[in-house]
Amino acid sequence: MVQFWYEFASSYSYPAAMRIGRLARESGIEIEWRPFLLGPLFKEMQGLSDSPFNAFPPKGRYMWRDLERICEAEEIPFVKPKKFPHNGLAAARLALVGLSEGWGEVFTRLVFSANFARGEDISDPAVLEPLVTEAGGDTRKARVRANSEEIKDRLKSNVDQARARGIFGAPSFVCDDGELFWGNDRLEQALAWSKQH
Repeated sequence: MVQFWYEFASSYSYPAAMRIGRLARESGIEIEWRPFLLGPLFKEMQGLSDSPFNAFPPKGRYMWRDLERICEAEEIPFVKPKKFPHNGLAAARLALVGLSEGWGEVFTRLVFSANFARGEDISDPAVLEPLVTEAGGDTRKARVRANSEEIKDRLKSNVDQARARGIFGAPSFVCDDGELFWGNDRLEQALAWSKQH
């Protein structure tokens, strides 16, 4: 099994989320989807209150062009969001609800598409709630549960576990033996490692 650690505001988590299901099926590897928040880790580890891609403009310009190339090669739709990053807190909480109810993977891909294929504001409930329905969830029940202490604590726990595993960016992939792979371009390597070890 491979844990897939992703942040909805993360640009490189987008192609990873769109590719991982197919690649995992082809490899015969089970995926555990683990949404988390990068903000607390960036602040603790690097003293950043914003994305490194905004804090270092040359890096940001490169990232957007790189993402365009990746999406074009993978035939994944891409539109640069007008604002970056969008706050992924509400989406992460809803994803945790969905993952416990069987619609979380579909919801995750829909949220990434809203953010990076259509440039929509994924912090807006008016954007997220139709995606819950489209993924197969009950919007009203999901909204209530996403704001429960249970789900808030689960997301905090994911951040704590990410920190404990040495995760510092997204996407990250953690194999059963604890081997860590960081970045969309390490997805295939993580799956191969998991299969061999």
